[in-house]
Amino acid sequence: MKAIVQDVYGSADTLHVRDVERPSPGEGQVLVRVHAAGVGPDVLHVMTGLPLMARAFFGLRRPRNPVRGWDGAGRVESVGAKVTGVEPGDAVYGHLDGSFAEYALAKAERIAPKPGNINFVQAAAVPVSAVTALQALHAKAGLRAGQRVLVIGASGGVGSFAVQLAVAHGAEVTGVCGGRAAAFVRSLGATAVLDHTRQEITETPHRYDVVVDAAGNRPLPLLRRALTPHGTLVRVGGEGGSRWFGDTGTQLRMALLTRFARHDLLGLWTVVRRADLVTLTSLIESGAITPSVDSAYPLAEARAAVRRLERGHPRGKVVLTVSPGA
Repeated sequence: MKAIVQDVYGSADTLHVRDVERPSPGEGQVLVRVHAAGVGPDVLHVMTGLPLMARAFFGLRRPRNPVRGWDGAGRVESVGAKVTGVEPGDAVYGHLDGSFAEYALAKAERIAPKPGNINFVQAAAVPVSAVTALQALHAKAGLRAGQRVLVIGASGGVGSFAVQLAVAHGAEVTGVCGGRAAAFVRSLGATAVLDHTRQEITETPHRYDVVVDAAGNRPLPLLRRALTPHGTLVRVGGEGGSRWFGDTGTQLRMALLTRFARHDLLGLWTVVRRADLVTLTSLIESGAITPSVDSAYPLAEARAAVRRLERGHPRGKVVLTVSPGA
């Protein structure tokens, strides 16, 4: 099968199209014929091997799994032992291990039936980004109707879902993005938009009950000043920090401060689970949220897709189309 593989850590130039052996599902696993795959910051971290501490999980000298990608949507090809509720031919989406390939394995508990009212390209934009937004707002922040929410990085993959999910829950949402994306963020339901190139988040009279930071490039004291006295900050995009430890220092300070401060300062490690995907399917099929696809590239143009993400400010998710039917 064709796959996008990487033998060494580095830039998009290290990605290559290669024929590799098609995997076989083990116990509790499902083999999916991939129609489309999402391209997100998680892919960049594994591709570059940064921060360096992440290599303890992905491979010290080179990527343990050479095939890139996590998000995906497609049809079940076969199932392993002890898998129930999933059959060959089912249209599914979720966390696929190595989704930049014609076939990929997934744990059965990390996929769910694809929403019936969207195509495979749209579905591939959902899993990691939308589950991250859902867990940030509900599991972490405990969002309630009527609260004031600030979403930083509102035009990106996570941010575009966070805006829609907060609006669907009855919150008043302000989005932070570049000026060119302001109309897009308003179309998602944001009642106000801050252009980060012209105005900082604290340069308004408003304070927020919940701040979802999907950009990860603002200092913690600044973020805290944007909160109401008992507000909640959830950081989901820690892109700064050192080459070795990344954003770990900020996360540790948050964990320490939240013990003594009136604010809840929370980090998030996203795990895609079937229950969250089922919740998202219901919201998508009801029309409450709609996946936003910035651009779609053929599998062979994975380098270009990654570079589009690296240039920054996509409006929604970058997606790879892999097999016919997407």
